[in-house]
Amino acid sequence: MNPQAKLLSITSLFLGSTITISSNHWVMAWAGLEINTLAILPLISKSHHPRAIEAATKYFLVQAAASALLLFSSMTNAWYIGQWDITQLTHPTSCLLLTTAISIKLGLVPFHFWFPEILQGTSLTTGLLLATALKFPPITLLLLTSPSLNPTLLTTMAVASAALGGWAGLNQTQTRKILAFSSISHLGWMTIILVYNPKLTLITFYLYCLMTIPIFLTLDTIKTLKLTTMSTAWTKIPSLTATLMLMLLSLAGL
Repeated sequence: MNPQAKLLSITSLFLGSTITISSNHWVMAWAGLEINTLAILPLISKSHHPRAIEAATKYFLVQAAASALLLFSSMTNAWYIGQWDITQLTHPTSCLLLTTAISIKLGLVPFHFWFPEILQGTSLTTGLLLATALKFPPITLLLLTSPSLNPTLLTTMAVASAALGGWAGLNQTQTRKILAFSSISHLGWMTIILVYNPKLTLITFYLYCLMTIPIFLTLDTIKTLKLTTMSTAWTKIPSLTATLMLMLLSLAGL
């Protein structure tokens, strides 16, 4: 990939995330999310492999639908309440639509199907961005709107995510898919506590990022895409493979 194009994409990612995190107006938050979506597409499809192009197309369609739903929920709220402020989301229909829109963006169950497929179709470094940096703006929106979200819907999706993330990851042989289901499971735990203690959700997300980043980077260094490759990787770089095992245990909470 052209270095200038890569720099532009990464700069746009930071810009989009910053706009969403620091905005107080729904349209600005939506614009930041759209910049993020468009910035990551070249990074997903940079290998020009049919699988990567498919992943980029799926990601664009899912994120565009979620962004449209988010904008529709804020417009509905503005129509009834007359407020575009993020913290003033009070209309029940808007709250329900927003909960759904952010769940699609994050990949919570039952809107999780796109995430493992896209992570499988892209490189480990881009997968790292998808699992950490691109989850931060939607989680920030969840934190800002947490008092007005639908708690029943949120708790149901969170419990389903935590359960399905664990079960579906058991019969996978691809490391990227296992990490994708791990992300879905962790998001479930983050969301379940959101209604009661939003700060704890943020701490959990930071800890998850702190543990996931070195795992992705280590797997990329030792070129491990399958569990069979991981079992023989210790002969190449023993110290790094031992550290990887410790990091995986840390992510499991042991």
